[in-house]
Amino acid sequence: MSMAAELDVAAAALLTVWDGARERTANRISTAQLRAVMLVERQDGINLRRLAGGLDMLLSSASRLCDRLVAAGMLEREPGRADRREISLHLTAEARRLLAELREDRRRHLAAILADMTPEARQALLRGLREFDEAARARVVRPVSSLVPQPEQPRAEQLPEARGATEPSPRGWSAGDASVFRTA
Repeated sequence: MSMAAELDVAAAALLTVWDGARERTANRISTAQLRAVMLVERQDGINLRRLAGGLDMLLSSASRLCDRLVAAGMLEREPGRADRREISLHLTAEARRLLAELREDRRRHLAAILADMTPEARQALLRGLREFDEAARARVVRPVSSLVPQPEQPRAEQLPEARGATEPSPRGWSAGDASVFRTA
């Protein structure tokens, strides 16, 4: 079995923890809505056009998604500061509670699993995941899955252009323009 195949099998347990936490805590909103909430959290005041681009969906679809999130009490719309015709999006206190609940549930389950591992294995796992994350960021504009947690700001040394990469990125995006989704 190749290393990639073994990793795929081993990562299934981690993804199960993420999915389980999302199902237990985020059952009030869909996965697409959760992704939108997470993007607004990361970019408070984002406008609808940037949200649609970040979610890789049509503007009309993003607008309907926002309508549902406003109706669910997860998002607020307000006129933009620079252009009053532009609408900026912000999380409500309810959305922030939902994300905190999701993170707490996920961390509780991860802690229970990690407790069954030796301290050496936990450190090796963390070291390996950090290196994997760095290598993935150097290659990938968008994560393979919205389940991949993202730090608030990528470090400059992690971006391909900082490493002297000359390969064009997919669809003409630069790594700095990446629309990444941080899981709650």
